[in-house]
Amino acid sequence: MHSHDLISLVQKYAPAVRRSEATVSNWIVGNARLFQRLRDGHGTTIRTYNKVLQWFSDHWPEDLDWPSDIPRPRKSKKKEQFQ
Repeated sequence: MHSHDLISLVQKYAPAVRRSEATVSNWIVGNARLFQRLRDGHGTTIRTYNKVLQWFSDHWPEDLDWPSDIPRPRKSKKKEQFQ
């Protein structure tokens, strides 16, 4: 688990979707300061790390290359819609 992985992902993702890192952080964890806190040397729990990593994998734009040095989890299965 490496905080710099999450920072690398947001650095690629945020400009690609034309949103700030704070907005992306708020979407993922409901807190706009996650990535700034990681840059400031604060850690995160394994649960939060995995949640953020999975969120990026599930929402990653098709036309944006995933960083080759970060293992990408499989996309989550879509929940079946009620009919």
